[in-house]
Amino acid sequence: MNVPPVGDLLAALRVVAIPMRVPFRGVTTREVALISGPNGWGEFGAFLEYGPQEASRWLASAIETACHPWPDAVRHEIAVNATIPAVPAAQVAGVLARFPGCTTAKVKVAERGQRLDDDVARVAEVRAVMGPSARLRVDANGAWSVDEAVEALGRLAAYDLEYAEQPCAHVEQLRDLRVALVRAGVDVPVAADESIRKAEDPLRVRDLEAADLIVVKVAPLGGVRSALAIVQECGLPAVVSSALDTSVGISSGVALAAALPTLEHACGLGTVALLAGDVTPCPLLPDHGALRAGRVAVDEALLDRWAAPPERATWWADRVANCHAVLAAAPQEGGMP
Repeated sequence: MNVPPVGDLLAALRVVAIPMRVPFRGVTTREVALISGPNGWGEFGAFLEYGPQEASRWLASAIETACHPWPDAVRHEIAVNATIPAVPAAQVAGVLARFPGCTTAKVKVAERGQRLDDDVARVAEVRAVMGPSARLRVDANGAWSVDEAVEALGRLAAYDLEYAEQPCAHVEQLRDLRVALVRAGVDVPVAADESIRKAEDPLRVRDLEAADLIVVKVAPLGGVRSALAIVQECGLPAVVSSALDTSVGISSGVALAAALPTLEHACGLGTVALLAGDVTPCPLLPDHGALRAGRVAVDEALLDRWAAPPERATWWADRVANCHAVLAAAPQEGGMP
């Protein structure tokens, strides 16, 4: 992928700050930079704590979306899951109401400052609201040790889990957990997320037999084509997920899901419902539990409405320049550091 001159990117940069409906992993306002290019808009939304090396992959994804065509789609509708932040059980029904038609839910667990009892109550309430036929999955974002994960999943398995996403932080722990769950008689498949998108070598998940399936996000993996190649090399079933994106970022995730040769699970691409606004008058929200593949039309008035303060726009412009330097120094074969 060719990297455009940094001046071209900065000239086409718009930065927005959109409040969250409920806090999500500590985020109350989502800031992202949007870049306009010949193919439309791309989204650069690397989380604020990421340094230039890691964040440069997110910029590569934004450039791909703005400047290059996506791979051909083999499907045009993508089933998506509801996403339940680590809210009290009493708020579960209200969150689920924002995901009409979804028959799968991902429930955040292992939130700092909460207890396992809180997780159990939340998952139990999701099951009660959605009924016995719904698919439920939990996401611990790597917060548990192997022993903690065995205990937690032993209790949560009573609610018939589809899988547990990144229950432990390290790929070796995921490998050990899969063995420990079998020994404990706990039938919960393990999915790798951070062990794919934040790893220097995402294929170690495959090599160590550390997961039953993988969760992939377009932006952290450098774009749709890069993510598609990783899925193909891993050879494991894949779920496409998002990273608190606007509809621009979500559209890239949908493009990946649409291009996968096989897609067995609902994807975590319904998270626009967690934002209090968007940059398009037609947000990518689930319709009968699914999203349609295609480009997003960005509205200038909405860019103005959600425009970040000038000092934050300057911060993001500096970040784009720093990440661009990483990409420009990388081998041009993939444009990825």
